[in-house]
Amino acid sequence: MEHIFSSSIGKKLVMSLSGMFLMIFLIIHAGANALALFGREMYNEVCHFMDTNPVIQVMVPVLALGFVIHILYAVWLTWSNLKARGVQAYAVGTKTQASSWAARNMFVLGLIVVGFLALHLYHFWAKMQLQHFIGGHASDDPYSLVAALFRQPLYVAIYLIWIGALWLHLRHGFWSALQTIGLNNSKWLARLQTIAMIYASVIALVFAAVPLFFLLGLDGGN
Repeated sequence: MEHIFSSSIGKKLVMSLSGMFLMIFLIIHAGANALALFGREMYNEVCHFMDTNPVIQVMVPVLALGFVIHILYAVWLTWSNLKARGVQAYAVGTKTQASSWAARNMFVLGLIVVGFLALHLYHFWAKMQLQHFIGGHASDDPYSLVAALFRQPLYVAIYLIWIGALWLHLRHGFWSALQTIGLNNSKWLARLQTIAMIYASVIALVFAAVPLFFLLGLDGGN
């Protein structure tokens, strides 16, 4: 166990496996968000389902725990590297990886992602699903919460910056995670990078579509 936390491969394995919790969370979250494009009734129904379904209520804390581990381990690993070798990102496996801007700045990108995610959770999750966990009063109209916030240009601009950071973080993190767990031969490298590009781009586009939908008034002002 000690070897896992002290070796270079072990450190990358922990980051990769914990990062997969974020990837799964984003797929679920992006899918739910996209339903806002189809109207108030559908979005409110899926929010109610996610707020009250027992499976989702168990899944959310599990995914959140994995995400928290990913964040805390990244902070600890970066701090350890700063003390040991000076200012640099945590170790990457090859010169090709190290030459990538995203690879060299994964921690900074991660901070941007986490910072906005905290703001996003405050505006939405805290008023919706969290209330079901603590026995409070959840919003009866989540669609209105989303619409009101995404009609604000400043918030949308910040949201789009977050999406850009998320795209860069996912594009590198996705294929790096799969490579770490064993899919690391030369035949698979190009495939993993393509899959990572597709995954990160789809997630980013879905997340971007929702705020732009409301900002541009495509919802008809409803």
